[in-house]
Amino acid sequence: MASQGTFSDEPLSPAGRLFTDPKTDVIIHIIACGKDTIDIDFAKSVLESSVMVQHPRFCSLLVRDKDGLEHWRRTKIDIDQHVIVFDKCLDKSGKFIEGTSQGFTDDGEEAVNQYVADLSVSSPLSADKPLWEIHLLMAHKCAVFRIHHALGDGFSLMSMLMAGCGKVDEGDDRRDVIVHRVAPTKSVESKGRKRRDWCWLLCAISGFLKMIRYTLVFVVEFLLMNLFVCDKRTVISGGDGVELWPRKLATAKFLLEDMKEVKKVIPNTTINDVLYAVISSGLSRYLEHRTPNASHEGLRLTGVAMVNLRPNPGVQELSEVMKNNSEARWGNKFGAILLPVYYHKAGNDPLEWLKRAKVTVDRKKHSLEAYVTYRLRDLVMTLLGPKYPCLFYYKLLCNTTFTISNFMGPLEKITIAGYPVSSIKFNTSSLPQALSIYMLSYVGRVEMQLLVAKDIIPDPEFLAKCFEDALLEMRMAAIGINTA
Repeated sequence: MASQGTFSDEPLSPAGRLFTDPKTDVIIHIIACGKDTIDIDFAKSVLESSVMVQHPRFCSLLVRDKDGLEHWRRTKIDIDQHVIVFDKCLDKSGKFIEGTSQGFTDDGEEAVNQYVADLSVSSPLSADKPLWEIHLLMAHKCAVFRIHHALGDGFSLMSMLMAGCGKVDEGDDRRDVIVHRVAPTKSVESKGRKRRDWCWLLCAISGFLKMIRYTLVFVVEFLLMNLFVCDKRTVISGGDGVELWPRKLATAKFLLEDMKEVKKVIPNTTINDVLYAVISSGLSRYLEHRTPNASHEGLRLTGVAMVNLRPNPGVQELSEVMKNNSEARWGNKFGAILLPVYYHKAGNDPLEWLKRAKVTVDRKKHSLEAYVTYRLRDLVMTLLGPKYPCLFYYKLLCNTTFTISNFMGPLEKITIAGYPVSSIKFNTSSLPQALSIYMLSYVGRVEMQLLVAKDIIPDPEFLAKCFEDALLEMRMAAIGINTA
């Protein structure tokens, strides 16, 4: 048990309140799989002494006062209430099979995906305990972390994960490997000074005017999508109430080396540009497959992307994140931007997708869209309460086609509770959109989770293959150019 001590209730942040409304209630799922059988008693003992259960958010109840305002109230932790153990195997439909044992050898990725997909619909976390759980799927050597979004965003949770993880050292016993801390990934800040000449001044003025222009255009577009404008209906469109529809979950897998090969073709291109191009090409392929005779040329599908607003995009030390005055502080500090995808039939040059993606992303980088939407959300929350921002956010999701969330994970193999992790990916509970896309990199691989409403998108495995094929075609075209 963690000691309770004496603490006063702490009010939720505006963003935290957003995720406690019934219409926008979101739970983050982190799936960590390995190859070793999990020792339950050992795992619990490590968890009891971990930084996670000592963190104020992870040992606090969500309570409401007489005025309906939410607060965090410190409480004691009972590990047995948070660690849920399943010994049985899962079939492909995500249901437990009677009479199976831990001798099951298949990693069962499809079965685990469906289990998590079922959790994503109408499976809230109990308010009688802190808002997190760990489901241990013993037969599949897999742990599923369920953490309420009100506790923190992906940046905060990844800092927490890194603080409690170890680095895999070959030959070490799993009970010792946890002591080897994983160094956080930090971006390198340039210390050089820019030339202060007329050319630099003109470029600065031009950049400032461009920022103002793009910010105004994109923020107005964002507000219109919140209130009036919606995407044209297609075979992958969701809408009001779709968050309650049954889900399927599929995984597309990529190599970072392939993406790096592709981004070499165009100077100053990033991995995010390549991912955006892959999504654009993959969705066009899928629409062509589902509606081959329809005329979709130029059709716009709008994605909602979440952007971390902390000054350093890399994962930082948990002690730095926990400082109240830190710019990298704990919590939910992100804005939203719109990323439009336009349908085009497959042409002779797969790299055209990358060129279009880079133009769009560069314009977004020149704007303050994410920062302004973050501030607007907090302002409306402060002035009008949580009801209206929740309605606006829900309306935005209903008016757009899909959500994108992308995060950089560990660069080295890690251990959790002393167990080496071979695969790690994440997703969230269901949204009113029929398609949500979640990407996490881990040791040279990127795994893209596709959470879909299965009555609208019945074949997410084929959609995953569309994305994989899109990258492979771009890579082959890039190899031809890079070796020429």
